[in-house]
Amino acid sequence: MSKKIYAAAGFNTEFMGPGRKEFNPKAKMPDFEYYLKKAADGCLKQIPKPHFDEGIISNFMAPRFIKQGNLAGFLPSVVPSLLHKPCFRSEGACGSGGLALTMGIRSILSGMADSVFVTGFEIQNTVKALYGADILAGAAYHKGERKDGHAFFFPGIFSNRAGACYEKFGYETMRRGMARWYENAVLNARKCSNAQENHNSKDNLFELGMTKPNGSRFVDHLNLFDCSKVSDGASAVALFSEEGLKKAGVKKEDAVEIIGFNSCEGDITKAPKKLSSLKTTKESAKASLAMAKIKVQDLDLLEVHDCFSITGLLALEALDITKKGKAADFVYEGKTKVSAQLPVNPSGGLCGFGHPTGATGVRQIVDLIDQLTHKAENQVKIKNGLGMMVSMGGNDKTLSTLIVKK
Repeated sequence: MSKKIYAAAGFNTEFMGPGRKEFNPKAKMPDFEYYLKKAADGCLKQIPKPHFDEGIISNFMAPRFIKQGNLAGFLPSVVPSLLHKPCFRSEGACGSGGLALTMGIRSILSGMADSVFVTGFEIQNTVKALYGADILAGAAYHKGERKDGHAFFFPGIFSNRAGACYEKFGYETMRRGMARWYENAVLNARKCSNAQENHNSKDNLFELGMTKPNGSRFVDHLNLFDCSKVSDGASAVALFSEEGLKKAGVKKEDAVEIIGFNSCEGDITKAPKKLSSLKTTKESAKASLAMAKIKVQDLDLLEVHDCFSITGLLALEALDITKKGKAADFVYEGKTKVSAQLPVNPSGGLCGFGHPTGATGVRQIVDLIDQLTHKAENQVKIKNGLGMMVSMGGNDKTLSTLIVKK
């Protein structure tokens, strides 16, 4: 890194959808302007002198979910200092938020900005789940894959990955690990007030996670508890150079320093060579760790992209936290819990906190900031002051990884 870069003033709105007590799909639901303003206000209130040189908004499918484009034009309406300033939209499917962060980092490194406001949002509860599945299929090669894909397209893609793992590593072993992943996600989300699963009070979580997949009702190798839910919500964060941090009046103890980052792209037109591996995730994580000059074992916590429970397990293997085929046992044995050596997704992750696609990557860094500044609701033990996030778009195609330190 040619200069120091900081992230501060993170804020998450509630992530709304099935599971939240106040969610009622038959009633009028909050619109995207509500979530954008709430996220922006929550961020700006933490900055004594909020002034930004640039703004970035991340979103995946607003033109289809809410029929709205030209999203960068909404930034000055929620951040007054962005009026007549450069503003951009990032889109990389479910990895849109991670891309927005790396875009902001590059602007600061280039010297074009000292302060960048980054926000991400998605509104997905405007359509029925099956129609939403078709919209979200745009994260893959639609012309090349959609027609032959499952009606629930992305659950079908990751169901195939799960099936390959069942065959290679054993059904019972994999299902136990995936069920434990779901259980951990909900238990962590219960401690995070804005999480979508915060209100989940079921006491048989592991048993629910072990529900046998039924291809005649859903997909062949995943059950509903393996999936992140349909979500609405927004997150926001501020990125600063050292000079920008001083101008904003933000104390360093209220910020984290970004010491490693990477954006990495796979070929969306080609199927993965190995369904049981996340190759692009592996390459991006390796590059970020090299830039930060640390090992994954040095981390205090991880925020990984668990759009499905199987994705979370494969991410652990891609980061070399476990050997190939061992992630399921690693999770089942409790080695990713908040009390473990390396807590994973203490926020609840996508399966627990929720997954408004354009917001998720931004939400991840917000939760890293809260953890390393000791402001998290589900606080982990901080030893080395290091955290990492993995933001993924599509079927392991658009990757952004970031490493931050206290």
